[in-house]
Amino acid sequence: MAADPTAAPILFDRALLRARQARALRGQPATFLLDRVVEDMAERLQAVTRNFLDVADVWTPGTALQELLRGRFASISHVGLDASETLPLQPESLDLAVSALAFQFVNDLPGVLAQIRRALRPDGLLLAAMIGGDTLTELRQAFAQAEAECEGGVSPRVAPFADLRDIGALLQRAGFALPVTDVDRVVVRYAGAFALMADLRRMGATNVLRERRRIPTRRATMLRMAQIYGERFADPDGRIRATFDIVWLSGWAPHDSQPKPLKPGSATASLEAAVKGSKR
Repeated sequence: MAADPTAAPILFDRALLRARQARALRGQPATFLLDRVVEDMAERLQAVTRNFLDVADVWTPGTALQELLRGRFASISHVGLDASETLPLQPESLDLAVSALAFQFVNDLPGVLAQIRRALRPDGLLLAAMIGGDTLTELRQAFAQAEAECEGGVSPRVAPFADLRDIGALLQRAGFALPVTDVDRVVVRYAGAFALMADLRRMGATNVLRERRRIPTRRATMLRMAQIYGERFADPDGRIRATFDIVWLSGWAPHDSQPKPLKPGSATASLEAAVKGSKR
């Protein structure tokens, strides 16, 4: 049977992602990014005056976000990570859906957003944070140059990340009203590239691309990568920088009480007249 040309490409091995996240949680996980997101999500929810009854946490690793939500909301369900991207959510069954640092590993993000939109009751809210933008751009560049020099080619190392405009457009496409996106850029400093990679393993966030290289990287390539990283992205004290862009997205299920944009041609004053008046 021919492949469906409209289907989303399968970029990520989500079964491997689940295994690596579970391994990270069994050891000493690096949770500083997740802790930052959970704290920020608490503040953002505090600013929303609406009362949410039925809440779902979608794919957030660990339990920190669930513990936060239990302190505020009575009914909370958790959708655990698995290989499938089909969410076990009934239509119009939720008032609030949240997710922290999970959507960057979704193959069909438009489809997942559409599922969440259907699961929300009118005036229900989606609030999520995902890795995006220029995250790990330094590591991506260092690996690309090292492989080109040492092996004559480049293999997929760092996952492609969506940017702010793409995510805003996807929210609108999924049918969300009042979509909002913003970026929290976090720059973390490390003793070297290998210390950064150790943290990525402790996050369960190492390479899970389906087209990833399946054989061990040459020692010479790894050493050259670390050297390039230090040469191009180190501060005067010798410590390297690693960029993490946390993209926040929110949108509401449409409801009659929400503000509506004016219809084209309904304005009672022209922009030209306003500009001329401001110059007087």
